[in-house]
Amino acid sequence: MLFHSSIRNELSRYFWATLVVLTTIVLTVWLIRTFGDASFGRISLEDVSLVLGYTMLSNLHSLLTLSLYVATVSTLSRMYADSEMVIWQASGQSTFKLLRPTLLFALPWLLAIIVLTLFAWPWSNQQIFEVRERFEQRGDLERIQPGLFQESADGKRVFFIDKSSASQGQGNQIFIVANENNTQTIVSSQTGLVENRMGNRYLVLSNGQRIEINAEKNEFRVVEFDTYSSLVDIKPMQTSLQDAQAKQPQELIANLTPASKGELTWRIGMIVAAVNLLLLAIGIPFINPRSGRSGSLMLTLVSFFTYYNFVNMSRNWVVVGKLGMTDMLLALHLPVFVLACLILLWRAQQGMVFKRSRRMPGLQGQPT
Repeated sequence: MLFHSSIRNELSRYFWATLVVLTTIVLTVWLIRTFGDASFGRISLEDVSLVLGYTMLSNLHSLLTLSLYVATVSTLSRMYADSEMVIWQASGQSTFKLLRPTLLFALPWLLAIIVLTLFAWPWSNQQIFEVRERFEQRGDLERIQPGLFQESADGKRVFFIDKSSASQGQGNQIFIVANENNTQTIVSSQTGLVENRMGNRYLVLSNGQRIEINAEKNEFRVVEFDTYSSLVDIKPMQTSLQDAQAKQPQELIANLTPASKGELTWRIGMIVAAVNLLLLAIGIPFINPRSGRSGSLMLTLVSFFTYYNFVNMSRNWVVVGKLGMTDMLLALHLPVFVLACLILLWRAQQGMVFKRSRRMPGLQGQPT
């Protein structure tokens, strides 16, 4: 049908143009953030492109949702501004008949949003966490270059290991200077090795001495030891919410903790929000050609980011126990769905004016 094909073709043009522009803008922002993380020592410079790719994949569902929303509003706004919609309505095409071509065009992208939200989002988050964890677990010991004085990541310690003896986590002639709590500690030993204990790593030194200097209290203490253990790297811990973001849906359902319920609420909410926004996009465009399309686009952006922020907040509300998962989904998304249906009904009633005027016998055959 000409009506359906023309709408789908224009939706496709606006969708791809919007997606390209949004992707370019968002990629630039994420690239700056990723380089910022690398400069602060959160990730390695070698992993910048990898983290950027995973971040892009994890947030692609939001870009697709916004692109569908903007494309639909832009298409219908253009039709109203050019009085094309008036012609279609006068020929008997109501606002409800916009649903079929719009949903047919959006269906593949809605399916992609479902897959990306439920499965690609946790997988990419897990990959990002693993990249960060590998870099963090590299720790101070891997930063040591034998034969050189090397500062720790927090700047509180300086290490030295004899160049001719470092191998497989062991070394000779070890020297460590630490400044903590207004106290300078100098540790030297003949030998040392690395041991893993309960996920944390300890540097075990043998046959050495420890010197503590407190300049404020003017105290000086020397301790000789046969064996001395020092905690070097602490295993990084993920919060329960971060852990839930990296789990697949079946894992969340199997262990319904508050964090799991909050994450499920967010993922289901993102999918429902994509459908609700698509329905809103059909009713939002203004019918007055003199108003232009800027008003519709501004309302589109404001409504999208407002709705999106409420979906993000719903996860936290479920985690802290303000509302249950089902109650939160109904309280947030059902009013939006009802509002979208009421707007569509209102638009359909406006379109009926053209049908009635076209059928009035008094208006047919009158001279102009």
